[in-house]
Amino acid sequence: MEFKEFNLNEKVATGVVAAGYTTPTPIQAQAIPPVMQGRDVMGLAQTGTGKTAAFALPILHRLMQGSHGHVRALIIAPTRELAEQIHVSIGELGKQTRLKSVTIYGGVGVNPQIEKLKRGVEIVVACPGRLLDHINQKTINLSQVEVLVLDEADHMFDMGFLPDISKILGHLPKKRQTLLFSATMPEEIRRLAHDVLTDPVTVQVSNTTAPVTVTHALYPVNEHLKSPLLLNLLKHTDTGSVLIFTRTKHRAKRLGEQLEKAGYKAASLQGNLSQNRRQAALDGFRDGTFQVLVATDIAARGIDVSQVSHVINYDIPNTSEAYVHRIGRTGRAARSGDAFTLVTGEDTVMVRTIERALGTQLERRTVPDFDYNVTAPKRDTEFVRPPRQNMQRRKPDEEKKSWAHGRTPAHPGSARPTSSGRSYRNSGKPTHTTNAPPPRFKQPRNAG
Repeated sequence: MEFKEFNLNEKVATGVVAAGYTTPTPIQAQAIPPVMQGRDVMGLAQTGTGKTAAFALPILHRLMQGSHGHVRALIIAPTRELAEQIHVSIGELGKQTRLKSVTIYGGVGVNPQIEKLKRGVEIVVACPGRLLDHINQKTINLSQVEVLVLDEADHMFDMGFLPDISKILGHLPKKRQTLLFSATMPEEIRRLAHDVLTDPVTVQVSNTTAPVTVTHALYPVNEHLKSPLLLNLLKHTDTGSVLIFTRTKHRAKRLGEQLEKAGYKAASLQGNLSQNRRQAALDGFRDGTFQVLVATDIAARGIDVSQVSHVINYDIPNTSEAYVHRIGRTGRAARSGDAFTLVTGEDTVMVRTIERALGTQLERRTVPDFDYNVTAPKRDTEFVRPPRQNMQRRKPDEEKKSWAHGRTPAHPGSARPTSSGRSYRNSGKPTHTTNAPPPRFKQPRNAG
């Protein structure tokens, strides 16, 4: 199958060719026809499967007919990075259409957003919090929305956005086309789908298929030795760009600082910094300024870097789907990649869950020159939060004014890039043994 078989508007088809698209991905092949027919669609697919084009192309095709200059399509995403990525994709695919889109999210000034809305746009890509601000301040008119897209609905639930989504829905026309995409289908998302979709077509791409170009390895280690082991692996592994995942934004920040002190060009994506710094970290990772990026799952939404050589799970993810999603950032475009996961004895159950999902037992590795016998300190203070400072509560009138000056609370996952002048150190592949018993880690039965 080829894109030309969709019979897209000529100007939209030109954008497809310019973007280098020839053969649709599975989610595109399944989703584009019913979306073009005007059907509601429930799409089960993760980032990296091509789902953005799966809804963007039919939307562009539809909007070429009818009036312009007002909001006709609303796309809601959980994070700023994903919103920006969608916006960029729409701009590339719709370059010849003259359709205009705008991104709306917090952490940046609101006035430029208001000015763009005043000039007239057909597509809005928004995060829920700032969109509600615009609705409440009557700076956006959603009364003529024809298509609503809820992207990565499961992560919007994880981030506590479903109440905001419910409020937004109350400001949209009841007669509309609705598209909902999610990597997983927890009960809360099933209820949301039931409430917002009418006679939907369900399209699904497998969520537990790992790239065949990725090599997996587990590194059993006690919790207090994770950071020393990570530094050892980085020192003795021939790497390109490295993406490291942690469980919390606090751990991401601290680990990024540790890597910088150790001489690595590192940045972190965590929730306490401005959007400009977040964007600088992402841009720096893409262009090679930073060779190591530390992030949480939520902060990493929207990261699309094709040349990641290694994904390292400093903390094991909470689901097998999240594991596949993380490691899917490497081994792209027919390139090989490596996925390392540091595991403790407490991770045994999740390791078995991941192995069952993948249908194979993952290789256990130990590093010969690493001292696994270093005793833990009486209290592990490596990632202890600093004490909170007493802060004077803002007056209510100050809170009311803050959004208008671009000071809305940042959504989870901001970034503060850090760097050092020291070059990244590569000294060849480490020597590993595969049968040594891991510290305080039970070997699972064969999961194949």
